[in-house]
Amino acid sequence: MKIAFDALPLISERMTGIGYCQAGQIQALMALHPEEQYVMQFFATGDGGEKRKRLQGYEDAGAEVRQGKCSGYLYRLVSNFLPVSYRHFFGRDTDITHFFNYIVPPAVHGKTIVTVHDMVYKAFPETVRGRTRYMLETGLKRSMKRADLIVTDSFFSRDEIIKYFPSVGDKLRVVPCGVDSTRFHPIDNHELIEETKKHMGINRDYFLYLGTLEPRKNLRRLVIAYDQFRKNKSEYPALVLAGGKGWLNDELMRTIKELNLGEDLLELSYVPEEHLCALMSGAMAFVFPSIYEGFGMPPLEAMACGVPVLTAHAASLPEVVGDSALICDPYIPEQMADCLEKLYQDSLLRRDLSAAGLKRARMFSWENAAAALYDVYKEALDG
Repeated sequence: MKIAFDALPLISERMTGIGYCQAGQIQALMALHPEEQYVMQFFATGDGGEKRKRLQGYEDAGAEVRQGKCSGYLYRLVSNFLPVSYRHFFGRDTDITHFFNYIVPPAVHGKTIVTVHDMVYKAFPETVRGRTRYMLETGLKRSMKRADLIVTDSFFSRDEIIKYFPSVGDKLRVVPCGVDSTRFHPIDNHELIEETKKHMGINRDYFLYLGTLEPRKNLRRLVIAYDQFRKNKSEYPALVLAGGKGWLNDELMRTIKELNLGEDLLELSYVPEEHLCALMSGAMAFVFPSIYEGFGMPPLEAMACGVPVLTAHAASLPEVVGDSALICDPYIPEQMADCLEKLYQDSLLRRDLSAAGLKRARMFSWENAAAALYDVYKEALDG
C-alpha cells in the first residue's frame, strides 16, 4: 500500500492532542509495517521552511514528503465551498489518504479515511472557537460522506457521532488512542521531582490538573470542591492548574478570585516537555473533572506515570480509566471534595490506584492503535 497522511496537525508550532494522536499512530504504524510506502502531505507557500523541518523525522524513517504549493488555510477555506481538487496538488498514485483532523477535501485520489475525534462542537458549541465551529458546521457532514471509513477514538465518540449523524453509522470504526511510555512513565528520582517543583514554584504536596483551561474541563467546580476540601485544615496539598488559557475562562478566573485561594492555587500556563513527566510523577493525585472528552488522554498519561487519578463519570472517561481511577459526579462539587479528601487521607488507596493505573495504561499502546488502524486501511481497500 501507498498510504498518505494529511500532515496539518503535525506541522503546527505547538502540537495539540490531535497532533500527538496522529504522531503516535503514524510512528507506530511505520515501525509495525515497514513494508508499506508512506507519504506526508502538507500545504505551504514558498519552500515550506519550518513546516518541512517538522516532518524531518518521518522523512528520515523512510516517508516521502510532499508539499502542495498553496496556503493551507486558504485551501481549506475555499475547498469548503468550491470543489478545488486535492489530487491536483498531491497526485494520483496513493492507495489511501488519511485525514486526522475531521475534514476530507474534494477529489482525493484512492480511498479516504477521516478521524473524527469527538462531537464537542455539537454538544458544547459555546466552548469551540468560532472559526473552528464554522468549518465543522459547514464541512463535516460532507466530509464524512466523502470518506470511505471514519475512525474515532472511543465507543462513546462513536455513539455521539451516530446521535448527530445517524447515516454514517456503518462507516465508523473505533481505534483507541495510546500513551507514549517514553514521554510518560514513573519517575522515582526524588531529587529530580524536587528540582522540578522548585522550578515550577511548587513548595508542598499538590493535586495536579493538566490541560486547557476552558469551560468543558469543569475547572470552576473543581476549584469550588478544592475550597471545600481545604476548609478547617492547617495543612493540605496545593492545587496546581497547568495548561494554557482556552476559550471563555473568565468565570473560572472570577471564581478563583472570589474564593481567595491565594497561594493554595498555582497556575502554570505552560509546562516544558522536559519537566512534564516529573511534574506528573510528583503529584499526590491527578484530577481531571472534564464533562466532555472524545477520549481523554491526560488521565491515561497520569496513570502511565503511576499517579492516582480522580476523574469524572462523564463522556469517554470511564471507558478510558476503567476501574483504575476514582470516579465522581462532575456536577456535584461536594462529591468531588469528598474524593479529594479520600485521596489525601488514604495512602493505601493512592498506592492501589497507582498500581492499577500503571496496569491499565499498558493496555493503551500506540502499537495496538496502529494494528487496529492498519485493519481499517485493509478493510477500506477490500471494500
